[in-house]
Amino acid sequence: MSHDDFAFEPVKGLPERPPEHERILWQGRPDSWHLAREALKINWITGYFVVIVIWRSALGAADGGLAGAVAFGLPYVGLWAGAMLVIGLMALAMARSTVYTITTARVAMRIGAALNVTLNLPFRQIANVDLSLRKNGSGTIAIETLGETKFSYLVLWPHCRPGHVRVTKPALRCIPDAAHIAQILADAAEARVSQPVLERKSPAPAGGLVAAE
Repeated sequence: MSHDDFAFEPVKGLPERPPEHERILWQGRPDSWHLAREALKINWITGYFVVIVIWRSALGAADGGLAGAVAFGLPYVGLWAGAMLVIGLMALAMARSTVYTITTARVAMRIGAALNVTLNLPFRQIANVDLSLRKNGSGTIAIETLGETKFSYLVLWPHCRPGHVRVTKPALRCIPDAAHIAQILADAAEARVSQPVLERKSPAPAGGLVAAE
């Protein structure tokens, strides 16, 4: 029997149903392989183990020839395989627990494989959006907010702009077809911000007098 850990959500990726006037324009999640490469540095870790295996195999070959090289290097090949398995599972869990949502009014991010958090970013609170694009079309859309809003790097990671620890910026990380998604976000934000804001004020009492309590 299949089990959905997020069956409690009234709408996928959102903690509550959006208002009637708000429409979902796009939903997606990180690509697990690209997340493993960019956020979990799987290529750097592989390079580290390659250096270790070569070094240990060379020491073994100096003492016992081919058999010594295999005996010295093989355990580190096993460690590398174990590390790749752990990183792969972590990236898969992070990607599957994440839902990025762009609506006509906001960007919502449901993130966290262990501790689930939903972040809502209304367009009127977004100051700037940066797109980091890869040759394969995937990329990261980083969001800079207005005001004094601060985000915890540890809570957001890896769903934040890489290298910006002091001023943490939420990010739609490692998403496919990132340029197209960035255009959807830009168009929706421009349309939303250009709408006038209506403020309702209570009518003043007759004669302009306010009753004292």
